[in-house]
Order: sequence, then C-alpha cells, then structure tokens
Amino acid sequence: MDNLHGAFITYGERRAYVALPESPGPHRAVLLYQEAFGVNNYIASECDRLARAGFLAIAPDFFDGRTFAYDDFENIRPMLQGRSDADWLAYIRAAIAWLDARHDVVKAPLGALGFCMGGRLAFLSALEFPERIGAAVAFYGGGIAPDEPSLGRPILVGRVGELRAPLMLHYGADDAGITPVEHGRLVRALSEAKKKFSMHLYPDAGHGFASRDRESYRGAVAEEAWGLSLEFLRATLP
Repeated sequence: MDNLHGAFITYGERRAYVALPESPGPHRAVLLYQEAFGVNNYIASECDRLARAGFLAIAPDFFDGRTFAYDDFENIRPMLQGRSDADWLAYIRAAIAWLDARHDVVKAPLGALGFCMGGRLAFLSALEFPERIGAAVAFYGGGIAPDEPSLGRPILVGRVGELRAPLMLHYGADDAGITPVEHGRLVRALSEAKKKFSMHLYPDAGHGFASRDRESYRGAVAEEAWGLSLEFLRATLP
C-alpha cells in the first residue's frame, strides 16, 4: 500500500478511495467529500489530482460502495434521508484516524474539500474537528445557510462562531438552489464572527460546475476554482 497511487481501500468497517503522491513523503493530507452520487469516477479523479499536486487524498465512501446516476433522485433521496450528520461524522472520524496512523502523513492539521453535500460536510467537519481540520474548501455546499432545513439537516450558519479553520467557498451565480440571499447570509455571519474566509462567485456557472462528467460542467470556471483551492490549501496547511 505504500506504493499506492489511487485505489479503494478498507479499514475496519469503512471504505475509501485513497490517492498517494509519487514522492515518499511525509505529505500534507486532504479529506475529499463526495457529492450525493457516491464515490464515483469523478470523485476518484479529484483525489488523483490532489495526489499529483502533492497531497495525500482520501475520499470516505459514505455510501459503502454504492454509486448513483446523476439523474437517479428516486434512489438518492432515500439514501440521504436515511443518514444523519452523526453518521457522516463517524465516517470522517474513521478516515482521520486512518490518516493519523500513517507514517507518511505530516503530523499537522488536515484539509477538507467537498462538493455539494460534501461542501456542507467540509464546513461541518471544520466545526466538529477544530483540532484536526486546518482548512476547508466548499464547492457549492448546500445546507450551510438556507432559508429552511433540508432533509432534516440542521442549518450550520448559526455555528460560525465555533470555526477555527479558514474557509474558501465556491458558488455558481446561476445555481438556483443556493441563492444570493444565502450567499449574503453566510458572508454576514462569517464577517460578524470575524472569521477568515473567501467566497468566489462565478458568472455563467450553475450547481455542479466542477463535475467533468455532467452537463453542468464549466471547464474554465472549474479550473479557476480548482487552482484557487490548491493555492489556498498549500498556503494554509503546515
């Protein structure tokens, strides 16, 4: 496994996709959180890109091997309704423990980066693991500051005072599900709490603009956001 560059692994009862850089390390590490479709080829490819950038990347498999087509909401919704934040956090806790046990991971805070539901989980894990998450990046993270809760998940914006890690937030200006009102609510809360953050809003981009295998993909915007995220992680993580 020390020669692993990108593959699924198991540890205890958990499963994850892991990608290692070519160099021996020790490496800075990033937890990468999936969209609502599982740890599919796209999520694995983003782990691989983090590894090529010098980070050890792990994507906890919150769906235990199941993946869904991008239009299969009939089956996705029950999966999401059947899991709570406590369930997701158990997967994240196990992934952190796996990283902490490795000799090739820098003994320092970790990065968290996620897409859609994973963007919210990046924010949530920064709240729940303040000693371990040193930087969080959320691509179109829904449910952070909405008008009302979705799928029974608590709204997180009221907890911004607990944040220690700096944040980078990416949103598409044409995302009908995450409106300017939500952007403003989140900016105001973070600013009033005097937290370190940046928010990037991209014209002509909607939800899922970074997903290369979806119709929503916007290549130039996706690469700009990815480049900013790598710079942020490199600058922030020890």
